[in-house]
Amino acid sequence: MSKAAPRELFALVESFFIEYLPRQRGASLHTVRAYRDALKLLFEFAAQRNGRDVASLALSDLDADTIAGFLDHIETNRSNSAATRNCRRAALRSFFKHLVRNDLAHSLQYTRVLAIPSKKARQQPATYLEADDVRAIIAKPDKRTSDGWRDYSLLLFLYNCGARVSEVTGVQWTDLQLMPPRQVRLRGKGKKERLLPLWRETANALHKLRGMAKSSDQQHVFVNRHRQPRHRNGRRSHASRSRRMCCATAARSRCCSRAPT
Repeated sequence: MSKAAPRELFALVESFFIEYLPRQRGASLHTVRAYRDALKLLFEFAAQRNGRDVASLALSDLDADTIAGFLDHIETNRSNSAATRNCRRAALRSFFKHLVRNDLAHSLQYTRVLAIPSKKARQQPATYLEADDVRAIIAKPDKRTSDGWRDYSLLLFLYNCGARVSEVTGVQWTDLQLMPPRQVRLRGKGKKERLLPLWRETANALHKLRGMAKSSDQQHVFVNRHRQPRHRNGRRSHASRSRRMCCATAARSRCCSRAPT
């Protein structure tokens, strides 16, 4: 294999992420990161499959058999759901369409990859919490501390808006209007914006949270102990802990109410 082969592959990878996604498609940062993760996993799989380093991969290594094997691998060995498999496939399809446009000499190889079908994903029934359970979760943080009030405000804000975690991550103080008409501007997937009303309770909690900010230069509403914007993993783990605590409390309460007197 010539030294030019890996350079051809990674030159196209670079143009995909630097030129095509942000400039031609106007893809959001979340989309770029998702596509990056999909390609990273694919390259690691292809390198292991071919017994060499990622830096030595060539375009010829990315054939339909390799892509199909990768999709099976993430589902079987990484325990990804069919829905996640389809998301990875969608990211790879975008990359291979880019290859078709820029490397016609191997277009047959790429079109065979594009012909790989999606996998039928079983639709899971929606789950939900009763209003009393949600309120129990929101009440868990210790509101006597600044961190506790932040967490209380965050959970209340999520309940009020039904916002995605990625939307909440980017909320800044300039996006809030805490006086009537109380509302927030959220920026979601595909750079879409929407205005949502805020309850008086939520607006009051956020107003107090703003007064607790240690720096007047703080732009983001929800920050961590280092005064940096909170990441989605941190928010998810906090919400999961609160939910588990609430469910345990609710279960004990139900058992006690059924116990004979």
